[in-house]
Amino acid sequence: MTVLSFDEHGVDVVYQGTEFRLERQLIEDAIEKSYPNVTDHEVLKIIEENPALDGEPRRIQDIIR
Repeated sequence: MTVLSFDEHGVDVVYQGTEFRLERQLIEDAIEKSYPNVTDHEVLKIIEENPALDGEPRRIQDIIR
């Protein structure tokens, strides 16, 4: 299971027991969108090859409010 914790500057990730951080600029470059408009599903796709995408995607700006 992958755990994502969003803030204004990036995402803290726990993936297969490994903790790391994806900075805002890296996410924007990878997805080619402004950080607030990126969805949690898009971030999961950066981390996992075939993620289980449950529920509706949520934009980061809605998550960090």
